[in-house]
Amino acid sequence: MKCINFDDQFADFASQWMKDHGKEYRNYDAMEADMPRVYMMFLNTPAKWLDGVTPGAYFTQFEDAKDLVDWMVEYTRREIPVPDLLLEQIQAVGKPCEKRLLALLKDESPEINEEARMTAIGLLRDMESTLPKMLYISWQLNRADADDLADNALDSLRDMGKAVVQPILQELPHANRAGQEAFLDILVNYPGNEQVFALAVRLFKENPMRRALFASYLAKLGDDRALPVLMEAAMDEKCKYMDFIELRNAIEMLGGEAPKKEFYEDDEYAALRAMEDGDN
Repeated sequence: MKCINFDDQFADFASQWMKDHGKEYRNYDAMEADMPRVYMMFLNTPAKWLDGVTPGAYFTQFEDAKDLVDWMVEYTRREIPVPDLLLEQIQAVGKPCEKRLLALLKDESPEINEEARMTAIGLLRDMESTLPKMLYISWQLNRADADDLADNALDSLRDMGKAVVQPILQELPHANRAGQEAFLDILVNYPGNEQVFALAVRLFKENPMRRALFASYLAKLGDDRALPVLMEAAMDEKCKYMDFIELRNAIEMLGGEAPKKEFYEDDEYAALRAMEDGDN
């Protein structure tokens, strides 16, 4: 199958359109505003480079899930932009493509590059597929702090809703630190579990440089047993102003009263006040 650069073809079409119809517009902004209509014309105009088929109908001729997904992978391998029209056809074919995309994500061979994997995750998310749920959970267990693929999968897990909570809780003890933090980002949206609360408190204590993040998690869990550790952190002389703001918010959300503190010598506070004074 050919990997045609549809972006370049539309650029050529739009360029010719501007040459032919430029005088019909008041200015460049008016021409730019008309681009969605020009794009629709592009989609519905028979093209010589597609043997007379319109761009909008080209990919609809193909319904084999393996062919469509392999085609997407080939685009990424050749570093040609994957046409939105191809992605739309993959979604339109539905379940067979879901299964093929999941097989692609399970394939650890070097032929499957990261762009193809990221695209597959995005497609499955757009299709609201839950098929890769356990695979995505497994990716979090021994993940690195910076892992774009695992982060993308985490976004999908978050979108799957409450159905992921129980399987995550089962795997939580087996996750490394980064994995536990990733799981916690989802679990705090479903308060009431003692295991989750204990993890949130522990990570809050273990990460003094990221108190704001974990304070927000404790606030979401809504358990006032977190108030003592939050108050202790808020009263710490080394507590920075921006951290204190999040700590204060968490304390107040849990029904407590935050301590009164001054931050005149804090660099973050000074910078913020300078910005406010500049706005005034």
